[in-house]
Amino acid sequence: MDTTRNSVLEAWMTEHGYSSNGLAEAVNRAIEQLTGRPGGLDGSSVRAWKAGRVTWPKSAARKALEDVTGLPAIALGFVPRSRPPSTPDPQQEEPNMKRRTLVGSIAAAAAAAAAPGASPRRIGMSDVNRLNKRFAEIVASDHRHGGQLGIEQRAAALADEALNLQNAGNATQRVRSNLYASAAAFRSSAMWAAIDGRRYDVAKAHMREAQALAEMSGDQAIKFRIWSHAGTMYRHMGRPADAVAANDVARNLHITRRDPLFASLGLARQGAIHGAAQERTCTRRAFEQAQDAMLRADPADHRPVWMLAFYDQAELDSLALAAHSALGDYSTAEYHAHRCLSALRPHMVRSRAITTTRLAHAQLAQGAPDAATATAMKVPSEAATQHARVTRMLQEFGAALRATAPGSSIVQTWTEHTATWRTAA
Repeated sequence: MDTTRNSVLEAWMTEHGYSSNGLAEAVNRAIEQLTGRPGGLDGSSVRAWKAGRVTWPKSAARKALEDVTGLPAIALGFVPRSRPPSTPDPQQEEPNMKRRTLVGSIAAAAAAAAAPGASPRRIGMSDVNRLNKRFAEIVASDHRHGGQLGIEQRAAALADEALNLQNAGNATQRVRSNLYASAAAFRSSAMWAAIDGRRYDVAKAHMREAQALAEMSGDQAIKFRIWSHAGTMYRHMGRPADAVAANDVARNLHITRRDPLFASLGLARQGAIHGAAQERTCTRRAFEQAQDAMLRADPADHRPVWMLAFYDQAELDSLALAAHSALGDYSTAEYHAHRCLSALRPHMVRSRAITTTRLAHAQLAQGAPDAATATAMKVPSEAATQHARVTRMLQEFGAALRATAPGSSIVQTWTEHTATWRTAA
């Protein structure tokens, strides 16, 4: 049998990021919503559509496909079996010619729809992908600079841009969900920048907006990120009960059961909260479980860019460093600091500054002011003067150094060094 590929359907699938199996699964779910029973399509069914072997799907599959795509079947390149009376006798036309005429008319209609003054343009996965590239830039900027008001403002503006796309044209439910997820991701980055800059009231406002967007998206990974950030925010605010409650929301999402790396991050942040609450046994148990979960995680699994950019063994040790410092177990804290610094990736500039400062605190608390001061002096001036969390930690280090070794030459060395920071700023 002479068949012609359904190039219109193929183009739509490429634009919206669907594989044959992925589209079959989406249509099966839509069939279940229509009929109460799951559909029986698989990747070979969709490949038959694309190859032109099936030119007009059965009614339930066709209606489900239209629900998934937001387009009538004929606009997806399918040819109805029955034709109106004015249609020429099929035997009088070459099959390939008929298909080319239909595809050409659909393409012309699509071009007309894109013209100014015509119907709204179609929003697709290419728009989502463009936003995701911008999100990767925001994540990279955060790891270099952290806590900056400019990062927060850019992330918030991009969240608004993602939402504006919802009203800029027509889109499938899948694309709309991805746009909400992008908006939630940007808003969660604005939230994190505000947390890192100790602007907690603003961070809470970003959190509420991010949570609403994440619910509309249905994206488990971004829900985890937002609630996990909330737990960290409350920990920094000295509210451990709220921190545990928020982090528990993240840890109870099913993504933590599906992916041990998410489970590991949730447990490590829980350990940091337990440390702040002076719960030694719970802290130790949480980090043991976090380490075990990390070892079980498959590096080949697909994960969002924000997770891949920061969570690894170095970050686990960084959280353990924070927890043991809060407990006053400074020798263990120093151990985790050295492990973290040896494993930090080059782009983690902000994390290196924070870890170096915490290491200096741990060394000073163990009675080594000279070594502690030498460590603290390794913090770059940019981080020391422009990152609110690092600035505060170094101010606390200076106060502790003066209390530990008043009038000593090392205090004078530190005072002169901090003066160069003020000059650089």
